[in-house]
Amino acid sequence: MNSYTPPLQDMVFALEEVCNIRSFAAMEEFESFDPDDLHHVLAEAGRFASEVFGPLNKTGDSLGSVRNPDSTVSTPPGFAEAYDSYVEAGWGAAAFPLEYGGGGLPWAMGLALQEMLTASNLALSLCPLLTQGAIHSLLAHGSPAQKAEYLPKLISGEWSATMLLTEPHAGSDLGALTTRAERADDGSYRLFGQKIFITWGEHDMTPNIIHLVLARTPDAPAGTRGISCFIVPKFLPWQDGSPKMRNDIACIAIEEKMGLHASPTCVMQLGESGGAVGYLIGDENAGMSYMFTMMNNARLGVGMEGVGVADRAFQQSLQFARERLQGRRPETPAGKQSAIISHPDVRRMLLTQKSLVEATRSLCYYNATAIDLAKAHPDKSERAKAQELCDLLTPLSKSWGTEVGEMVASLAIQLHGGMGYVEETGVAQYFRDVRITSIYEGTNGIQAIDLIARKLPMRRGAVVKELLEQIATTAKEMPDELKTLREPLEEGVESARRCCDWLLAHPGDNALAGAVPFQRLMASLVGGWLLAVSSQASLRMLPAASGEEADFLRAKQVTAEFFCTQILPEACALEHAVTGGAELLYALAPEQMR
Repeated sequence: MNSYTPPLQDMVFALEEVCNIRSFAAMEEFESFDPDDLHHVLAEAGRFASEVFGPLNKTGDSLGSVRNPDSTVSTPPGFAEAYDSYVEAGWGAAAFPLEYGGGGLPWAMGLALQEMLTASNLALSLCPLLTQGAIHSLLAHGSPAQKAEYLPKLISGEWSATMLLTEPHAGSDLGALTTRAERADDGSYRLFGQKIFITWGEHDMTPNIIHLVLARTPDAPAGTRGISCFIVPKFLPWQDGSPKMRNDIACIAIEEKMGLHASPTCVMQLGESGGAVGYLIGDENAGMSYMFTMMNNARLGVGMEGVGVADRAFQQSLQFARERLQGRRPETPAGKQSAIISHPDVRRMLLTQKSLVEATRSLCYYNATAIDLAKAHPDKSERAKAQELCDLLTPLSKSWGTEVGEMVASLAIQLHGGMGYVEETGVAQYFRDVRITSIYEGTNGIQAIDLIARKLPMRRGAVVKELLEQIATTAKEMPDELKTLREPLEEGVESARRCCDWLLAHPGDNALAGAVPFQRLMASLVGGWLLAVSSQASLRMLPAASGEEADFLRAKQVTAEFFCTQILPEACALEHAVTGGAELLYALAPEQMR
């Protein structure tokens, strides 16, 4: 029961019919991408994920990673071997540039590969995910020498990487960090300080770990304007270029967590013995912009984590509902019990899970498509439009994807009844593991602030309103066979427009008070729109389909109708919370909060 089967048909359908990934083959950037290989590549990656990563998920949760007396960390049995197989198969390199040993595939396809890894084993998948973030940052901001030294080994997976941002006293407020970087005579720096919540900060799966560290130089201005970004390798290169000398950075503790027990969350100390050697990326005091290059890609990846866990929780819920006998429906013979999948409330839970998974998958894939187009579209103006769309969708993908992961995992526990609350079935682990995703890589509240403070004001609200107009056009052109989708989409667009106008007219605390509900409303609307696009495609394809394919296409229409008529209206009801202002939130003094 506790296994994972990659939803290949759903994934390929979303990539082809919602994201139009086949069109990427005509772009110079993706000349090595053959769309006819899409299903084969995903199938091979899915087999790897389910057969190599998947079996270690529960044992990793039970045994966890362990810090040793010498400050090294031992991962659970089988993890290092599984990671070696991942590197040997080349999955981590698939969506990175050919010039550094990558496969040159679109990022949308790379995100699909990531979904299967995270669904199979979220804890283990976090190691390559952090490495991906460092790769993106170095590709954008590293010097030619830094790219040549680090990118081939990071892209291949031979080395892993982390990002060291958070400090004990600072939390999400990076402007308050105090880790310092002192200039050395040889052009390098010596770093001193402590970082917390460092995912895979120390482990035994790779011979070197490349830390990207935020720190301040002695004369840096206060706040985020004075932050620089440094490469701090675990091992420094020897004369022949191989990593041999241990750098002055060490794991001094591993956090005991609610979930993700196999993923070591480390407290890292820099500079206990003279200073950790670091190499500046780009210019001093520009580290925040460099780190956001990493974090924006990582945030989309975290949203995809939520989708992956949600899909695995849904799969197990569906299997359990088909097998678990309880109660008797009228059509069931006397003396017999019915499978719980025949009960309406269980059907509602399953359709809620299914529609949320498909909507968030489409959103994240569509977001990744915007990343690809912003990089590779031959027309400069189209690249700019794609970048704006990517900027807008990223906080939606991260926040809603992780919220859905938590919601679907919670529904899986509910659907399993009492057996969901005990560890035997494994669904409790999904909830424990996914709960952190709405917190790390910028809490979902911070994503909401980013949405209304930076993304909504782009071109004075025009970027959001152009997307809403696109959704409105889809609703207006909805064929009669899918007319049930038209009204909820149109109502959602009007609700979102009113919210946008109100938020733009009420900056400050009033807008901030409505940021989270607005984010959920917008994400749900975009998700409903993409399901409608999916439903239109299925309608177009149905006449030529038969058997299982026809059943699959009809299910797309049912899923879209359920989401748009029963879930989207709940999100649109959040308009009152969006436009309610901040007064009520401050009506009680802190001492009255008891």
